[in-house]
Amino acid sequence: MSGLDEEEGCALRPREPSPSQCCGGGCEPCVYDVYEEELARWERAKATRDNSALVGRRGESRNPELSPGAFTAFSVSSVRRLTEDACLYRFQLPGSGGLRLGLGQHIVLRGVVNGLEVQRAYTPISPGNAEGYFEVLIKCYEAGLMSQYIKTWKEGDTVFWRGPFGGFPYRPNKSITEDEEDETFVTLVGCFCTFEKIYLKPLLRDLARYWNIRIFYVLSQEASLENLPWSYQENTYTGRLNEDLIKMIINSCRRKPFVLICGSSAFTEDMNRYLKAAGIEEDSCFVF
Repeated sequence: MSGLDEEEGCALRPREPSPSQCCGGGCEPCVYDVYEEELARWERAKATRDNSALVGRRGESRNPELSPGAFTAFSVSSVRRLTEDACLYRFQLPGSGGLRLGLGQHIVLRGVVNGLEVQRAYTPISPGNAEGYFEVLIKCYEAGLMSQYIKTWKEGDTVFWRGPFGGFPYRPNKSITEDEEDETFVTLVGCFCTFEKIYLKPLLRDLARYWNIRIFYVLSQEASLENLPWSYQENTYTGRLNEDLIKMIINSCRRKPFVLICGSSAFTEDMNRYLKAAGIEEDSCFVF
């Protein structure tokens, strides 16, 4: 591609959705429709060596309602740094409106870097009943194209999102911690580089107080647990999340679990392999 090296070209190639990202509800457009459209644009740009084909031309909307078919403008109302490479971004919604996303649904961000369009999917972490705003936690990477764009955000900037897409078919109840009759048991395994890079420590600490929620931390770059607060040491492991640790956690569950996976494609591939070795089949997993 003219003016675009091979590495950048590969980074701009749209990512194919996983089967679990399609809710099967007949959305228009479906997440796969969006992928096929963006892939066709990328392939035209590659074949013609014309970067202009990658410049954003998709419809935009100033309507405050989120739409899967067009990008909607939202204002950044606050930026809160959580770790050295991750921030919590809050976006303003008009009045007391809310996104009203279903469980596990994600939205797509559009960024423009050096005149070229980049799109990435993110899942808001604000409460489902949040009014007047929604929040997205984003980790930025040194070499990431979208990260270059996100790092420039400041309060008052306008950002374009579209969606929602996907969804997780959780049926028993809607909010595990707020419904006393919901007996779903949750085991959360969070993988971080160091203790300092654990996101949302106060929230996770509060969740761990519920009888039906337990949390494990896996810290890949911590040499030992000695310098961690004592309250973290019991359920924290150093090194990388591996097959043996997965088996231990699976075997400690009260019943055979349904597993939710969120991470890079390499992480997901590893987890699928480890889970299969632990006796968890593909139909008992959901990839965000």
